[in-house]
Amino acid sequence: MTPNAAIAFLQKRSQKVIRPAIAIAIFLVIWQILCSSPDANLPTPIQTVQETWDLIIDPFFDRGGTDKGMALQIFASLRRVAVGFTLSAVVGIALGILIGTNRFVYDAVDPIFQVLRTVPPLAWLPISLAAFRDSEPSAIFVIFITSIWPILINTTVGVQQIPQDYRNVARVLQLSKRDYFFNILFPATVPYIFTGLRIGIGLSWLAIIAAEMLVGGVGIGFFIWDAWNSSQISEIILALIYVGIVGLLLDRLMGFIASKVVPEEAK
Repeated sequence: MTPNAAIAFLQKRSQKVIRPAIAIAIFLVIWQILCSSPDANLPTPIQTVQETWDLIIDPFFDRGGTDKGMALQIFASLRRVAVGFTLSAVVGIALGILIGTNRFVYDAVDPIFQVLRTVPPLAWLPISLAAFRDSEPSAIFVIFITSIWPILINTTVGVQQIPQDYRNVARVLQLSKRDYFFNILFPATVPYIFTGLRIGIGLSWLAIIAAEMLVGGVGIGFFIWDAWNSSQISEIILALIYVGIVGLLLDRLMGFIASKVVPEEAK
């Protein structure tokens, strides 16, 4: 890369850094002004940093039990999300393909799925606790049942939206079911699948935070609830910032994978 090209690249990228930085600075100033009053119920940004400085500089401490740093709390939540989301991806894609290719099955189960997908994540928690009698699988089940619906529905729609010309070509070429699946059905459905996966990963992260508040144990959701019970508002604010950043990174990661997997003409 030539020096001029490097400068042009930095100038182009700087706009995407400077503008958000200005917006964040304005937000912090407004927050500082609104919460500077002695009667304010929330700490100012400066107070938040001062009261959570130990958590910021040492996010990996482990004093045993649930007394762990922010990084370890987030890793525990991400581990649950990884298990629950992976299960929902496997089951959702498989069921979506089955339902999308069989009109009878679609007509039979679509009303049921449309009802179940509107159930809030936390409404599933008592059922999962009653079934599993343990907080860990219960939290994973809440993630699974929350994130499976966008994956399943988008996969089903993707299969149903395969152009009729593709089906006609498969008949003319007398493709086997295996060849039809790998050469036509699955490639044509991949963009829809990744749309569902991207929505699902966001819902997974939302669900685990809410579930951990109730089931306890190590995790960022329980950390927030424990901080509330201890009246540590600054710790709650810090945790919310971490939650938002991790959620953004998960979304960007799924988007990056989709950009490498989804064919250019399908984007």
